[in-house]
Amino acid sequence: MSANASYDLVVIGSGPGGYVAAIRASQLGLKTAVVEKDAALGGVCTLRGCIPTKALLHAADVLEEARHGDDIGVVAKEIRFELAAAMKHKTKVVRQSSNGIAFLMKKNKIDVHTGFGRLSDPHTVAVKSDAGESTLSAKFVIIATGSKPRALPIIPTDHETVLDSDSILELAEVPKSLIVIGSGAVGVEFASMFSRFGSKTTIIEMLPRLVPIEDEEISKELASAFRKQGIASFVDTKVEKAEKVAGGVEVIARTSAGKTETLKAEKLLVAVGRQPLSQNIGLEALGIATERGYVKIDDRCRTSVPNVFAIGDVVPTPWLAHVASAEGIVAAETAAGAPTFPLDYDQIPGCTYCSPEIGSIGLTEAKARERGHDVVVGKFPFTASGKARCLNDTQGFVKIVSDRKYGEVLGVHIIGPAATELVAEAGAAMKLEATAEDLARTIHAHPTLSEAVHEAAEAIAEGSPIHI
Repeated sequence: MSANASYDLVVIGSGPGGYVAAIRASQLGLKTAVVEKDAALGGVCTLRGCIPTKALLHAADVLEEARHGDDIGVVAKEIRFELAAAMKHKTKVVRQSSNGIAFLMKKNKIDVHTGFGRLSDPHTVAVKSDAGESTLSAKFVIIATGSKPRALPIIPTDHETVLDSDSILELAEVPKSLIVIGSGAVGVEFASMFSRFGSKTTIIEMLPRLVPIEDEEISKELASAFRKQGIASFVDTKVEKAEKVAGGVEVIARTSAGKTETLKAEKLLVAVGRQPLSQNIGLEALGIATERGYVKIDDRCRTSVPNVFAIGDVVPTPWLAHVASAEGIVAAETAAGAPTFPLDYDQIPGCTYCSPEIGSIGLTEAKARERGHDVVVGKFPFTASGKARCLNDTQGFVKIVSDRKYGEVLGVHIIGPAATELVAEAGAAMKLEATAEDLARTIHAHPTLSEAVHEAAEAIAEGSPIHI
């Protein structure tokens, strides 16, 4: 690349927000470049987040199925888990995914500049690399710099004993025991994964329930499932002290009732959220408005400087790859002057890949009532699903939250087999403002897990599902 190049759009960051924005912009005829500080493309999601964790979670799923194979006649004399082989698979998947993004950049004629990108003025991005510094001029800029794991002030993350969601992906051995602080998606996924790998696992959550942003009944079902799996959970519990000791870590935590718990483990995973990577990228000098480190945006992802956009984890919207991608498309279309539509953040699907899986979209029952809806709920358990019984996986249920007056589906909450796939139907239904009756009158193939969605809708539309 030339030391000084001119573009219609420069995107800082190549994660699922940045590279998708760049592709959409190129499709719309904008001369586009991406600036990426890492040697490989893909950002946190591809390199240290979504993709590597799901590759390892798949290994945990296969391991658990193998352990219970004799239930369905598949008998193995020896079942052995090798973390090194699982890590090799993870690395292969990450490399393939990152290489795929590089291919898409070439296919769409998008220039890639490797280095740290910083706004020096509203139309100039300075790129600093080992080779020196170059400048890129642009009519529009999209900030897609992402986030990093948040640390706990009471104990430094050393990436050996005290881990974050990046360093736990590089372990050479399965720890004999693991304490996880935080029970959001990241916390419960790693707890579920390493418990199945063989770690004695404990979760500490300061809020009153696991996966606290989910519907309360989902939280209860997950807590029940984790108890059966031998995962200990301390909710409504605050960590007061954590320190490295011989053989690992010691955590002192206090419940809301005042009871003190002293817990020890070989490794500690801090999974208490993420913080935006918004420092040293030129925001202050340009007067771009921020709040607690997050860049403020309007409904078209524009910052307070009109030609500069921001998307993904660096803005105060859900930390989800698909949210970043959707915001990237809105930003690119706005920059290109193309028709576009603001996102409805009430209709963002959330997927948690623990066992059992969780898939949810829309309002929880409690939130729907808070907003004044006259709520009616339909539920259907996977224990009554023929396909779930065939799979020997009947934990969980589908729950639909609907408005009584008009029947509109307000939220769908699923815990159980393939929940992260089943939630897509709910997303399409809600986007089209479907009612519970619409779902109930939609013919679902048999035998499928998706019939559970149909039956939950029947519970609302007809007063009762068919199969219970």
